[in-house]
Amino acid sequence: MAEVTYLCKRTIVSTKPVPPGKYFPPSVLDRLMEKNHIRMVFYYPKMIMTGHVNHVLRESLSELLTSYPAVTGRLLRNEEDGQWIIKCNDAGVRMVEARAQGSLEDWLKCVDRDKELELVCWEEMYHKPYFWSTFYVQLTEFEDGGFAIGLSCLHLLADLTSATVFINSWAQTAFYGKMLASYFHPLPPRKPSNKKAHHDIPYSYTPLINHYKSTTERSKSIPVVDTKYTTVSLAFADRMVRACLDEAQIIDKTKKMGLGPSPFEALAGLFWVCISKAKGMTNGLLNMSVCLDMRNVLNLDKRFFGNCMVYNQVHSGNLQGNDLSEAAKAIGEVVAKMDNEGVMDLIEWLQENDHRDLPLMNGCDLVCASLGAVDPYLAVFGDGIRPIHASYYVEPVLGLGQVLILPGPPGEGPLSRVVMVTLPEDEIVKLCEDGLLLRFLPTILMGLNKS
Repeated sequence: MAEVTYLCKRTIVSTKPVPPGKYFPPSVLDRLMEKNHIRMVFYYPKMIMTGHVNHVLRESLSELLTSYPAVTGRLLRNEEDGQWIIKCNDAGVRMVEARAQGSLEDWLKCVDRDKELELVCWEEMYHKPYFWSTFYVQLTEFEDGGFAIGLSCLHLLADLTSATVFINSWAQTAFYGKMLASYFHPLPPRKPSNKKAHHDIPYSYTPLINHYKSTTERSKSIPVVDTKYTTVSLAFADRMVRACLDEAQIIDKTKKMGLGPSPFEALAGLFWVCISKAKGMTNGLLNMSVCLDMRNVLNLDKRFFGNCMVYNQVHSGNLQGNDLSEAAKAIGEVVAKMDNEGVMDLIEWLQENDHRDLPLMNGCDLVCASLGAVDPYLAVFGDGIRPIHASYYVEPVLGLGQVLILPGPPGEGPLSRVVMVTLPEDEIVKLCEDGLLLRFLPTILMGLNKS
C-alpha cells in the first residue's frame, strides 16, 4: 500500500480579523456530541498540485474563513456554568500538506479504513484546549496523479452536513470567487402559539426524550473493549435500491396497495437485518438507533451551521430476523414521529436538563444515519473537477457499530446510494457474505476483499 508522507503543517487565518469580544455558544444538540469528532475525505482525479493551485487553495480558505469565525476560534469554559463556548479570536485552522505514492486510481483499488484515515489529520484535544485547533484540513497529492482533501473537526462544532457545506463553499470561493456561506445562529425557539407550560402539559413524544435519558445512563457504563473495527463502503445502483424498496414494501391487505418506505428506511432495514445475523442473532434484531438531519423538520436552511442530527431508537419488538419489510416498517414509524413538535420537546427538555453527564450517542446501539442531505459532489474545484468518491466517519466508533447512508455520485441515478458500514472485522466479513445483502449486488468501493 502506498506510503503517505507529511510535508508540512501551517495555520490558516481569515483575511479579515474578527472583531474583539465575539463569542459563539454551542447549542444543546452541539454539546451532546462533545465526545465525538468527524472526518471526511474527498477524492479528485485530475487535480494537479502545482504551486499555483496550492496557493489558490490556501488563499481561498483564508477568504472563506472570514465568514466562519467560529471555525477559527478556540474553546473556553464559561465561568458561569462550566460549559464550552467558542472565543472567535481568529486563531486559525490547521492545514497539513502531504504526498502519497502512486496514483489515486491505484490507491482506491486497495485502500482500507486505516490507510484512508491517513488522509485526514486529527489530533486529540490538548490539556490546554485554548491552544488546540478544532478544525483540520489536509491536502494530499498523489505522485502519479490525483488529489485528496481531508477535513476533520470536533463534532461539538459541526455535523457532517455543516462540514460538507463548508467544503462546498471553499470550492466556490477557490475557483468562482463567490460562495453561499453558512448561517450561525441558535436553534429556533418554539413558535409562540405552540409554547407549553411543561409543568402542566406533557411532552408530545416522550420516546425521543426517553432515548436520550437512556443513552446518557448507558454511556456511563460502556465497557472498555479493545475491539478492532474496520469499514467497508458499498455502492448500490439505482435499480438495486428500487429492488430493495419493492422487497421492503408493506402490503396493506385491506386496501390491496403497497405502503412504500423511503430509500433510507429500506436500506436501513436491510442492514439492520443483515448486521443482526452477522452478530449471531438467529431470531429477532439487535438494538438500533436511527440518526436523522432535522433541518427541514425545524424549518432551518441546509446551510445552518452546527449540529442538527437527532437520534432515536427503533424498537425491534417481535420482529423476525429475516423480515426486511417489517424492519423497514418499524424504522418508518419512528421516522414519522420525529416531527417538529417532538424535536422541539427534546430541545426544550435538553435545555432544562442541561448537565455535564454527556452521552456517547454512538456508544451503545447500532447507529444508522441518514445523510441524504449531504452532497459532496457539489464541491467542484477548477474546471468542472468534481469528487469521484467521498468518505465520511464519525469517531470514535463504539458499541454495536455504525452505518452511514449517503447519496450516490451524479449520473448513477437519483436513488443510487453509498453505504459506509463500520463493524468489528469478523462481522464485516460475515456481512459481505450475507445472501440477502448480495441479492442487491453491492459494489465494494473500499474495505474488505475489495481487491
